[in-house]
Amino acid sequence: MSTEKTDTIILHHAREMRHAMTRQERHLWFDFLQSLPQTVRRQKVFGSYIADFYIASHKLVI
Repeated sequence: MSTEKTDTIILHHAREMRHAMTRQERHLWFDFLQSLPQTVRRQKVFGSYIADFYIASHKLVI
């Protein structure tokens, strides 16, 4: 499989995951992370991995 195709598949999967969060992810996002003053990214892609939450300013991956 080519890397372009793999990247497209991973990005598509991350987008799907963003729209279908688990109950625990929704709780963490809506009750805590969304209100932080730092920018929090959901389903951030790192190579072939997808992090649920990422805060770049603190180099924190959840």
